Amino acid sequence: MSEITFNNEKPMDFVAVGRLCIDLNANEINRPMEETSTFTKYVGGSPANICIGMARLGLNTGFIGKVADDQMGRFITEYLKDNGIATNGVSTDHTGAVTGLAFTEIRSPTDCSILMYRDNAADLLLETGEVSEELIASAKMILISGTALAASPSREAVFLALDYAKRHGAVIAFDLDYRPYTWKSPQETATYYNLAAEKCDIVLGTREEFDMMEQFGGNPERSDRITAAKWFDYRAKIVIIKHGKEGSIAYTPGGASHTAPSFPAKVIKTFGAGDSYAAGFLYGLMQGWAIKRCMEFGSAAASIVISSHSCSDAMPTSAAVLDYIERCKRGEITANS
Repeated sequence: MSEITFNNEKPMDFVAVGRLCIDLNANEINRPMEETSTFTKYVGGSPANICIGMARLGLNTGFIGKVADDQMGRFITEYLKDNGIATNGVSTDHTGAVTGLAFTEIRSPTDCSILMYRDNAADLLLETGEVSEELIASAKMILISGTALAASPSREAVFLALDYAKRHGAVIAFDLDYRPYTWKSPQETATYYNLAAEKCDIVLGTREEFDMMEQFGGNPERSDRITAAKWFDYRAKIVIIKHGKEGSIAYTPGGASHTAPSFPAKVIKTFGAGDSYAAGFLYGLMQGWAIKRCMEFGSAAASIVISSHSCSDAMPTSAAVLDYIERCKRGEITANS
């Protein structure tokens, strides 16, 4: 794997920075939120899901973030510990902030939405003094997500984490994870996303997320190749642009592009696909696999998660992903009819 080189002398494989929240997934599926009465509680937040995914795949992982001093915050911290994720980088807020909540609506396997409550959320109160340079220095890779850039002091904490990662030679991945709820304007959003992306080795996002970053112009045709090429002028070695059920394209410097097959799934809901894909893809990179194999592994992991009611709980092991790929190739798994 020539695009990305990891320092294998470091003891920690992967550290994620950012949002820790609670997902409340609708139990009554195939109906609108107004008619939904019960929900099941899971740990959520894209960086949390990706970190849990990496831990399930067998990597040594840690998290840097902030939780509320309440029952939900304690639930999150214990869940991370139970999954083998180091929590010495997780701080507790004592100002009265609350845990962010995400209620999910499952009208159909392809018609899903999320209702977020993000006012005074503890994860956005992570301060620079709570970012562990020691933990980042020990990691082969760190991951940031766009949600944490939405407000201060979390925004400054992320940029400090990026500086620590660069100083100590960690590979940096950026999951765009654009959620409009806490941003003040499209211009503010694009400005900070672009500033962060300039510092990252791997950038992953949907076509719509990259469009948000390009609102100042320069790519009116919404060309994936032009989008990716911009970041190779900075630090990026891999840019992945996701197109939903049409699949994704990975670009590398020099104009090369990579695709991989998607896998069928008995889809229950669509959310969680991007997080499981990211975990699977980044895991593959850390194994030294070719990009196409990383993409295939990520796609299979995503198919497993969208076939489940949960996101974090459904993150698969490596053996489960490899078995799923083989079962699909044998025709044992087919898509929703």
